[in-house]
Amino acid sequence: MVVGDLKTEEGVKSLNSFLADRSYVEGYQASQADVSVFDTLGKAPSLSNPHALRWYNHIKSLGDERKKLPGEKKIPSSLGAVANGSPAPAAKDDDDDVDLFGSDEED
Repeated sequence: MVVGDLKTEEGVKSLNSFLADRSYVEGYQASQADVSVFDTLGKAPSLSNPHALRWYNHIKSLGDERKKLPGEKKIPSSLGAVANGSPAPAAKDDDDDVDLFGSDEED
C-alpha cells in the first residue's frame, strides 16, 4: 500500500486505511518505524481518521519511551512511501519462483 505524503489529508487517509487492522506500522509492537511516521505526521489526525488518530494517541502516550523502542528509525517499506511522500521503489519481479508441482518447463 502506498501511503504518500503524510503531511497531506490524502496521505493521512491512506495511513488511516493501513492502520484499520493494525496496531503498529510495522510488526506487533511499537518500534522506531512508528516513531518515524509519528514525527513525520507532526500533529494528530482529524476525527475523520479514527484508526490513524488511535495509533497517533497511543504512540504519543509512550512519551520518552519512544526513544528506547527497537528498530531503525525510518518509514517502513510496507507503507510504500518515504518521508517526502514519493513512493518507494517497486520490488523487482523475481521470475525464479518456486515450482511446487515439479514442472521443469518455464511459462
